[in-house]
Formats: sequence, structure tokens, C-alpha cells
Amino acid sequence: MRPLIALPARFSASASALRHRAEVASRALVEAVYRAGGEPFLMHPAAPFDPSRLGRCDGVLLPGGGDLHPRHYGAASAHEALYDVDDEQDAFDLALAAHALEAGLPTLAVCRGLQVVNAVLGGTLHQHMEPDHRHRVHPVAVGPGTLLAKTLDAEETAASCYHHQSIAALAPALTSTARAADGTIEAAELANPRAWFLGVQWHPEDTAATDRAQRSLFTALVQASAQR
Repeated sequence: MRPLIALPARFSASASALRHRAEVASRALVEAVYRAGGEPFLMHPAAPFDPSRLGRCDGVLLPGGGDLHPRHYGAASAHEALYDVDDEQDAFDLALAAHALEAGLPTLAVCRGLQVVNAVLGGTLHQHMEPDHRHRVHPVAVGPGTLLAKTLDAEETAASCYHHQSIAALAPALTSTARAADGTIEAAELANPRAWFLGVQWHPEDTAATDRAQRSLFTALVQASAQR
């Protein structure tokens, strides 16, 4: 049987062929999980979060999405560039991430997903980068000997990015494992993980169909989930 990979849906005001508001997931992300041998399980992000809903899941994928409200990492005010902030989505994602880390569920955190994990563990974010990393593919230097380097089988990779926020203060429980040329933290790992965990600031799903290195992130998640 395919390992069941929990993937929280994103709220959407509309979607093609639907008459009402929708809950969606990136098709590229879902296909990347399925291609790697996993079964994507789209979760309704209902707050409060009930941990028992993950009882049948083998792993978690925390996807990209809108901005996390600054209150969750102690900021005194919100930058005017914030977009798609949703309190219910925030509450669900934060609780899901906290539970996955505590319960030792294999987890891949992508873009907003990494930012959520950083906030859960006590880190902070830059609310708006200048210049931002939207619509950009750029090289990322990967720390030698890290789980990320072993997974990618490389110490440099081409990252497909779409984000205007980034990690400011890295949470004490995390270790930076990749950076862009401008110093932006592009990946992080847990210093003392209870299970397989990788967080990347870029979107590996964008090129996973044709890039073996990006595909390996999903393969590693599914393999770790199967072993669990």
C-alpha cells in the first residue's frame, strides 16, 4: 500500500467549474507525492486541530500558501505587503506542524511550510524581502554532510522560488542547511529530529517531474513514511 501523506488544503475564493468557495492543493505538489509512491491525503483545515485525524497517516507535507500572520512570531505590526492571511488556516497549519514534530511523523515543509515550522519552534520571519524571490530560479548552496545534501546528492541545486517572506531569526531547534547568494536561508533541518524532516524555502514541486534532485525530496519523504 502507498504511504498516506497528509497535505493540508488551502482555502480559495473560487475554482474553475465550482460554484462556491473551494479548498485546493497544487496539482504539481500532489503529483510529486504520487509520483514518488505516496498517496496524497488532502486535509480539510478545520480549527481547532484534532490530532486523531492523523491517526492513519504515515507522513506530512506542509505546503506553500499565503502569509502567516505576524502575531504568531511576536511581531508588533503587520507589513502592508502581506497577502492571503487566514486565521483558520494559520491555526490549523501551526497545530498540524507542532503535532507532526512532536509525534515524530516524517515531514517535508515547503516554502510557507518551513516558515510555519520556524514560527512553531520560536523563530521569526522577515515580513517582506527587498528584493523578493518571486518568479525566480536561482542557485542554492547546500551544506556538505547535511541530510539535504545527502538527499539531493549535491551541494548546490537550482531552486524554483516564489516567496516574499523568509526566515529572520532561525528557531533554536533548527539548523540552516542551505542559503541563496544573498544570504537568505533556503533550507533547514532539525538539530535533534524525532523523525525524518526537511524544510525548504523553494518549491521543489515546480521542477520535480524533470529534475531528479528535486524529485528526491518527495521520494525521501515517502520512503521515510513507508518505513514508519
